[in-house]
Amino acid sequence: MLRGLDARNPHELYFLRMQRAEEKMERLENRMKQRLRVCVATCNRADYSKLAPIMFGLKAQPEQFELEVVVLGSHLIDDYGNTFRMIEQDEFDIGSKLHTIVRGEDEAAMVESVGLALVKLPDVLQRLAPDVLVVHGDRFDALALATAAALMNIRILHLEGGEVSGTIDDSIRHAISKLAHYHAVCTRSAESHLIAMCEDHSRILLAGCPSYDKLLSAHQRDDYTDIIKTWLGDDVKEQDYIVALQHPVTTDIKNSIKIYELMLDALISFKKRTLILFPNIDAGSKEMVRVMRKKGIEQHPNFRAVKHVPFDQFIQLVAHAGCMVGNSSCGVREAGAFGTPVINLGTRQTGRETGENVLHVRDADTQNKIYHALELQFGKRYPCSKIYGDGNAVQRILKFLQSIDLSEPLQKKFCFPAVRENISQDIDHILETQSALAVDLGGTNLRVAIISMKGKVMRKYTQPNPKTYEERIELILTMCKQAIADAVHLNCRILGVGVSTGGRVNPQEGIVLDSTKLIKEWSSVDLRAPVSRALHLPVWVDNDGNCAALAEKKFGHGSGVENFVTIITGTGIGGGIIQHGELIHGSTFCAAELGHIMVSLEGPECSCGSHGCIEAFSSGLALQREAKRLHDEDLLLPDGMSVNNKEQVNAVHLINAARLGNRKAEGVLHTAGTALGVGIVNILHTVNPSLVILSGVLAQHYVTPVQQVISQRALSSTRDIKVVTSDLEEPALLGAASMVLDYATRRTY
Repeated sequence: MLRGLDARNPHELYFLRMQRAEEKMERLENRMKQRLRVCVATCNRADYSKLAPIMFGLKAQPEQFELEVVVLGSHLIDDYGNTFRMIEQDEFDIGSKLHTIVRGEDEAAMVESVGLALVKLPDVLQRLAPDVLVVHGDRFDALALATAAALMNIRILHLEGGEVSGTIDDSIRHAISKLAHYHAVCTRSAESHLIAMCEDHSRILLAGCPSYDKLLSAHQRDDYTDIIKTWLGDDVKEQDYIVALQHPVTTDIKNSIKIYELMLDALISFKKRTLILFPNIDAGSKEMVRVMRKKGIEQHPNFRAVKHVPFDQFIQLVAHAGCMVGNSSCGVREAGAFGTPVINLGTRQTGRETGENVLHVRDADTQNKIYHALELQFGKRYPCSKIYGDGNAVQRILKFLQSIDLSEPLQKKFCFPAVRENISQDIDHILETQSALAVDLGGTNLRVAIISMKGKVMRKYTQPNPKTYEERIELILTMCKQAIADAVHLNCRILGVGVSTGGRVNPQEGIVLDSTKLIKEWSSVDLRAPVSRALHLPVWVDNDGNCAALAEKKFGHGSGVENFVTIITGTGIGGGIIQHGELIHGSTFCAAELGHIMVSLEGPECSCGSHGCIEAFSSGLALQREAKRLHDEDLLLPDGMSVNNKEQVNAVHLINAARLGNRKAEGVLHTAGTALGVGIVNILHTVNPSLVILSGVLAQHYVTPVQQVISQRALSSTRDIKVVTSDLEEPALLGAASMVLDYATRRTY
C-alpha cells in the first residue's frame, strides 16, 4: 500500500532529499559541460557602461559562455556620437545592428521606436537563439527587448531592477522586471522592492552595479590630467571644473526644459569651465538642445559641449570634477564612488538611494536656487560611497548565469502574498461588518477579540496564559476558531488575525525573537505560520508597545497626527514611535524600547540586567518592589489603611498610601514620575514628536509629574509638546486589530 509523504520515517525522507540533491548536481554538471549562449543587448552609451564589464567577463570564459552582441537604439545615431564604434573598439563582434529609433524626440516617436524594435527583433532573436538575454535598466528600447524575448520564450536576466527614480522610467523598469525571469540588483532596497513585487527571491541576485567594478579600480589613473586637458582645455585644473548632464523628464517635459534653461543660466553666471553633455534621446531632448544653442553654449568660452565621452574617460572627469550638476543617474550612482559633489535638479532621481555627496534641488524653479547650490557644493569632497557596489558584481553575475538550470520550466512563478479566497458577492456579504481577530498575549492572560473596522469590540474571550509553547499555541487556535464561529452569528467578516505579544518581534516574518520574562517558552517562535496554516487567514504579529501606538494612530489621540510617541505604563514600561505616519521598528526590531532608556547611572537594577532604566523606577513591578520594602519596614500603611495577611502588597497599595498622605509613598511616586519625565524629555530631544500619549493603568498618576519635568528640563522648543492620557480601554487588542484592518483591506500581506 502506498504511503503519503508525511507517513514516511525521517530516515527515508533524508534519503529522498539526498537523492534529489544528487540528481540536481548531476544536471548541473551536465549543463556545465555545455556552453551557455548569452545575448547581451545594448541600446545607448549609458547602458553599455554597465553591460561592458559583464561582456568582458563572458568573453574571458569561452569554455563556459558563448557571447552574442546586439546593438540598437541611439548607439547607431550620428547626433548621439555613433557610440557603437566604442563597442567595436573594445573588440566585441556585433552580431546585429538594428536601427530602431524613429526621430522626432517626442512621446509619439518613443512609442513608434518601441514598435519598430518589436518588428525587427524577432528575426534577430530567432537567428541567434540565445539561452539567456541580458537586458539593462529602464529605457524604452529595453522594454521592447524584454517584450520580444518573453513572447519568444527566451529567458531574460534584468540588471538594476527594483530601483526607484521618480519618473516614467519606474513604470518601464518595473514592467521589464515582470517580464524577466532572473534579476541582478544593485542594492538591498532594490532587492526588497522586487520581493514586494512578488518576484521569486531565489531568482534575485544582490550583485552590485557592474560599472563599479571598473570605477573602484580605475579611480587613480595616472593620465587623468591629460584627460581633463583633452576635454576642457590646457588651463583647467583638477576640481576646478563642472560636469553637467541633464535629461528630459518625459512626464513633465515643459518643466524639465525650464529647469534646463535655469541650470544653463546659473552655470553661465558661476563662471567655471563646464563640460556639458547633450541630453539623451527621450521626448523633450530636441527642445533642450534648442535652448542650449539659443544661449550660445557651444560657442561660449566657459563651456565644452559634447555628444559623447568614452566611459573610462568620463569617469575620470567625474572623479576629479569640482561638482556635477543635472539629473543623470551617474550623479547619484557613479559619482558617489569618488565623493564628487553632486547637485541633482528636479525629480528625476529623487527616489534613488544616494550618498551624502548629493544635494537635491527638487523644486529648481529659480536660477538663484541652482546658483546657491553650486556655491555650497563646488570644490567640496565627500567620503566615498559604496551603496551601489563593492567591485565584485561581474563575478557574482557570471556565477549566477552558470547556476541557471535550462531544464527548469520556462514559465516564471510569482510569489503572491497569502490572501483569502474570493467570496461571491451577495447581500449578506455586502452587509457584513469587516472585522479582525485580535490576540493579546500578556504575562497573565491570553485574550482574543472580534473587533470591527470602527474599533468596536464585538466579542472578547479571556483565558489564563499557559506556561508551555504547545499549550499556548493550542489555546490560541481554539479561542480563534471559537471566535470565527461566533463571527458568523455576529455578521462579522474576519479579514485576518493580528497578534500583540511582549518581547522583540520581527513583524516581517511573524517571529517572536526574544520574549519577556513573564512569558515562558516564547523565544524564536514562528507565530505566523501555524496560526495562518490552521485558520487559513493572513496573520500579522508585533510587539505590544508597537500595537499600542498603532491603536492610537487608528482609533485614538494619534489619529491624523504625523509624529507621536505612545508610552505604556503597566507591569513594565514600553511603547511605540510613529514618525511621518509610519511605525518605527529599527534595524533589529528593538526601536521604542522606551522602558530601557537610562535615566540614572546608579539606579535600581532593571529586568534587562542594566541599572537606572525608566522601567526600574516607574513600572508597576518597580512600584510593587518599593511598596514591599516600605511594608517590610512598617512605613507603608498610614492610619486607616490595612492589608489583608493573604493579600500581596502591590503598586495599588503604594498609590493608596500616597493618596492618604504617606510621605514615603509620595516620594516613591514622585521619583517614578520624575524618572519617566526625564526619559520622555530624552525622547522629545531625539525624535521630536508633536504629541506624547501615556497609556496603561499608571498613566493618570504620571501625566502631571511628566508635564512638570518637561516644563523644567526640556529645551524651550519642545516644552509645548502635548502630553495626554489614552482614552482607549484595550490598546493592545485594538493595535493588533489595526494591523489587519489597515493592510487586509489594501489586499497586501
